[in-house]
Amino acid sequence: MGACGETGAGGAVPGGAASCYSFPVSLFEEQLGEWKAVSRGAGVAWLCAYGLFLVYAASNRSGFLFPDLVNLVIHEAGHLFFSWFGRTITILGGTLGELLVPLLCAVYFFWAREAPGFTFASFWFFENFPYIGVYMADARDQALPLVSVGGGSEGGEGHDWANLFGQWGLLAHDRQIGGFVKVLGWMGMLAVAGWFAWRVRWKTGEGEDGAVS
Repeated sequence: MGACGETGAGGAVPGGAASCYSFPVSLFEEQLGEWKAVSRGAGVAWLCAYGLFLVYAASNRSGFLFPDLVNLVIHEAGHLFFSWFGRTITILGGTLGELLVPLLCAVYFFWAREAPGFTFASFWFFENFPYIGVYMADARDQALPLVSVGGGSEGGEGHDWANLFGQWGLLAHDRQIGGFVKVLGWMGMLAVAGWFAWRVRWKTGEGEDGAVS
Protein backbone atom coordinates (compact mmCIF):
# COMPACT_ATOMS: atom_id res chain seq x y z
CA MET A 1 0.00 0.00 0.00
CA GLY A 2 1.01 3.68 -0.21
CA ALA A 3 2.65 5.75 2.49
CA CYS A 4 -0.66 6.39 4.31
CA GLY A 5 -1.43 2.70 4.55
CA GLU A 6 1.97 1.07 4.97
CA THR A 7 2.06 -2.00 7.18
CA GLY A 8 4.91 -3.96 8.61
CA ALA A 9 5.25 -7.40 10.07
CA GLY A 10 3.60 -6.23 13.23
CA GLY A 11 0.67 -4.53 11.50
CA ALA A 12 0.02 -0.83 10.92
CA VAL A 13 2.89 1.58 11.24
CA PRO A 14 2.39 3.86 14.27
CA GLY A 15 1.46 7.38 13.25
CA GLY A 16 0.08 6.27 9.90
CA ALA A 17 -3.26 7.95 10.53
CA ALA A 18 -1.52 11.22 11.36
CA SER A 19 0.46 10.96 8.13
CA CYS A 20 -2.75 10.50 6.13
CA TYR A 21 -4.37 13.44 7.91
CA SER A 22 -1.40 15.76 7.38
CA PHE A 23 -0.74 14.86 3.75
CA PRO A 24 -2.90 17.61 2.14
CA VAL A 25 -1.46 20.17 4.58
CA SER A 26 2.09 19.02 3.86
CA LEU A 27 1.43 19.16 0.12
CA PHE A 28 0.42 22.83 0.28
CA GLU A 29 3.29 23.66 2.62
CA GLU A 30 5.77 22.06 0.22
CA GLN A 31 4.43 24.17 -2.64
CA LEU A 32 3.76 27.45 -0.83
CA GLY A 33 5.67 27.26 2.42
CA GLU A 34 4.35 27.29 5.97
CA TRP A 35 1.88 29.87 7.21
CA LYS A 36 3.53 33.02 8.55
CA ALA A 37 3.81 33.26 12.32
CA VAL A 38 1.12 35.05 14.30
CA SER A 39 1.49 36.04 17.94
CA ARG A 40 -0.64 34.16 20.43
CA GLY A 41 -2.20 37.42 21.60
CA ALA A 42 -3.20 38.41 18.07
CA GLY A 43 -4.71 34.99 17.45
CA VAL A 44 -6.79 35.14 20.62
CA ALA A 45 -7.89 38.71 19.83
CA TRP A 46 -9.08 37.65 16.36
CA LEU A 47 -10.98 34.72 17.83
CA CYS A 48 -12.68 36.99 20.36
CA ALA A 49 -13.70 39.34 17.54
CA TYR A 50 -15.18 36.48 15.51
CA GLY A 51 -16.99 35.16 18.56
CA LEU A 52 -18.52 38.56 19.34
CA PHE A 53 -19.58 39.00 15.73
CA LEU A 54 -21.27 35.60 15.66
CA VAL A 55 -23.18 36.48 18.83
CA TYR A 56 -24.21 39.81 17.26
CA ALA A 57 -25.27 38.08 14.02
CA ALA A 58 -27.26 35.43 15.88
CA SER A 59 -29.14 38.08 17.88
CA ASN A 60 -29.87 40.26 14.85
CA ARG A 61 -33.42 39.89 13.55
CA SER A 62 -33.31 42.32 10.63
CA GLY A 63 -31.21 40.07 8.40
CA PHE A 64 -28.93 43.04 7.64
CA LEU A 65 -25.60 43.19 9.51
CA PHE A 66 -23.26 46.19 9.58
CA PRO A 67 -20.72 44.61 7.14
CA ASP A 68 -23.59 44.38 4.66
CA LEU A 69 -23.30 48.15 4.16
CA VAL A 70 -19.97 47.46 2.44
CA ASN A 71 -21.36 44.40 0.72
CA LEU A 72 -24.23 46.49 -0.64
CA VAL A 73 -21.81 48.93 -2.31
CA ILE A 74 -19.90 46.03 -3.86
CA HIS A 75 -23.20 44.43 -4.89
CA GLU A 76 -24.29 47.50 -6.85
CA ALA A 77 -20.83 47.85 -8.40
CA GLY A 78 -21.10 44.22 -9.47
CA HIS A 79 -24.23 45.01 -11.49
CA LEU A 80 -22.32 47.69 -13.36
CA PHE A 81 -19.21 45.56 -13.85
CA PHE A 82 -21.14 42.59 -15.26
CA SER A 83 -23.47 44.75 -17.37
CA TRP A 84 -21.36 43.88 -20.42
CA PHE A 85 -22.45 40.24 -20.32
CA GLY A 86 -26.19 40.38 -20.94
CA ARG A 87 -29.29 40.88 -18.82
CA THR A 88 -29.16 37.68 -16.73
CA ILE A 89 -25.49 38.10 -15.79
CA THR A 90 -26.11 41.79 -15.09
CA ILE A 91 -28.81 40.89 -12.56
CA LEU A 92 -26.72 38.08 -11.08
CA GLY A 93 -23.63 40.31 -11.14
CA GLY A 94 -24.50 42.01 -7.87
CA THR A 95 -24.33 38.75 -5.96
CA LEU A 96 -21.31 37.59 -7.96
CA GLY A 97 -19.51 40.82 -7.13
CA GLU A 98 -20.05 40.62 -3.38
CA LEU A 99 -18.79 37.03 -3.38
CA LEU A 100 -15.87 37.46 -5.76
CA VAL A 101 -14.24 40.35 -3.89
CA PRO A 102 -13.75 38.49 -0.58
CA LEU A 103 -12.97 35.26 -2.46
CA LEU A 104 -10.15 36.92 -4.39
CA CYS A 105 -8.86 38.44 -1.15
CA ALA A 106 -8.89 34.97 0.43
CA VAL A 107 -6.94 33.52 -2.50
CA TYR A 108 -4.34 36.29 -2.19
CA PHE A 109 -3.85 35.74 1.55
CA PHE A 110 -3.74 31.97 1.04
CA TRP A 111 -0.89 32.29 -1.41
CA ALA A 112 0.80 34.86 0.84
CA ARG A 113 0.43 32.34 3.71
CA GLU A 114 -1.12 34.92 6.02
CA ALA A 115 -3.57 33.02 8.21
CA PRO A 116 -5.34 36.03 9.81
CA GLY A 117 -5.94 37.65 6.42
CA PHE A 118 -7.08 34.38 4.86
CA THR A 119 -9.43 33.77 7.78
CA PHE A 120 -10.86 37.28 7.65
CA ALA A 121 -11.48 37.18 3.88
CA SER A 122 -13.01 33.68 4.06
CA PHE A 123 -15.21 34.71 6.98
CA TRP A 124 -16.26 37.80 5.01
CA PHE A 125 -17.07 35.58 2.01
CA PHE A 126 -19.45 33.44 4.06
CA GLU A 127 -20.86 36.44 5.93
CA ASN A 128 -22.46 37.47 2.63
CA PHE A 129 -24.55 34.31 2.47
CA PRO A 130 -27.09 35.04 5.22
CA TYR A 131 -28.18 38.33 3.66
CA ILE A 132 -28.15 36.79 0.17
CA GLY A 133 -30.46 34.15 1.62
CA VAL A 134 -32.73 36.84 3.09
CA TYR A 135 -32.83 38.55 -0.31
CA MET A 136 -33.63 35.25 -2.06
CA ALA A 137 -36.40 34.40 0.41
CA ASP A 138 -37.98 37.80 -0.27
CA ALA A 139 -38.41 37.12 -4.01
CA ARG A 140 -42.19 36.67 -3.85
CA ASP A 141 -42.98 39.08 -1.02
CA GLN A 142 -40.60 41.84 -2.17
CA ALA A 143 -40.90 43.49 1.23
CA LEU A 144 -37.23 44.51 1.53
CA PRO A 145 -36.23 48.10 0.73
CA LEU A 146 -34.07 48.05 -2.38
CA VAL A 147 -31.19 50.10 -3.73
CA SER A 148 -31.02 49.50 -7.48
CA VAL A 149 -28.29 50.62 -9.89
CA GLY A 150 -28.23 47.80 -12.42
CA GLY A 151 -30.46 45.02 -11.14
CA GLY A 152 -33.60 43.51 -12.56
CA SER A 153 -36.45 45.77 -13.55
CA GLU A 154 -39.22 43.82 -15.22
CA GLY A 155 -41.74 41.74 -13.26
CA GLY A 156 -39.61 41.98 -10.13
CA GLU A 157 -39.39 45.80 -10.27
CA GLY A 158 -35.68 45.80 -9.51
CA HIS A 159 -35.64 42.74 -7.25
CA ASP A 160 -32.73 40.59 -8.48
CA TRP A 161 -33.97 37.26 -7.19
CA ALA A 162 -37.60 37.81 -8.16
CA ASN A 163 -36.37 38.26 -11.72
CA LEU A 164 -33.88 35.38 -11.61
CA PHE A 165 -36.13 32.85 -9.87
CA GLY A 166 -39.01 33.86 -12.15
CA GLN A 167 -36.79 33.35 -15.18
CA TRP A 168 -35.57 29.97 -13.92
CA GLY A 169 -38.98 28.72 -12.72
CA LEU A 170 -37.88 28.66 -9.07
CA LEU A 171 -39.99 31.47 -7.64
CA ALA A 172 -42.17 29.10 -5.62
CA HIS A 173 -39.05 27.78 -3.86
CA ASP A 174 -37.56 31.13 -2.87
CA ARG A 175 -37.84 30.54 0.89
CA GLN A 176 -36.36 27.06 0.76
CA ILE A 177 -33.42 28.21 -1.34
CA GLY A 178 -32.91 31.29 0.79
CA GLY A 179 -32.99 29.22 3.98
CA PHE A 180 -30.41 26.80 2.59
CA VAL A 181 -28.08 29.65 1.61
CA LYS A 182 -28.36 31.19 5.08
CA VAL A 183 -27.48 27.87 6.72
CA LEU A 184 -24.56 27.48 4.31
CA GLY A 185 -23.27 30.90 5.35
CA TRP A 186 -23.46 30.07 9.04
CA MET A 187 -21.72 26.75 8.51
CA GLY A 188 -18.98 28.49 6.55
CA MET A 189 -18.39 31.21 9.15
CA LEU A 190 -18.24 28.66 11.97
CA ALA A 191 -15.90 26.41 9.96
CA VAL A 192 -13.53 29.28 9.15
CA ALA A 193 -13.43 30.50 12.76
CA GLY A 194 -12.96 26.90 13.91
CA TRP A 195 -10.06 26.41 11.50
CA PHE A 196 -8.32 29.51 12.82
CA ALA A 197 -8.97 28.44 16.42
CA TRP A 198 -7.47 25.04 15.60
CA ARG A 199 -4.37 26.69 14.18
CA VAL A 200 -3.98 28.90 17.24
CA ARG A 201 -4.49 25.96 19.60
CA TRP A 202 -2.41 23.48 17.61
CA LYS A 203 0.55 25.74 17.08
CA THR A 204 0.56 27.38 20.52
CA GLY A 205 3.96 26.96 22.06
CA GLU A 206 5.66 25.78 18.83
CA GLY A 207 6.93 29.21 17.84
CA GLU A 208 9.15 31.62 19.65
CA ASP A 209 7.60 34.05 22.14
CA GLY A 210 4.21 32.40 21.85
CA ALA A 211 4.08 32.74 18.07
CA VAL A 212 1.65 30.68 16.02
CA SER A 213 2.99 29.61 12.62
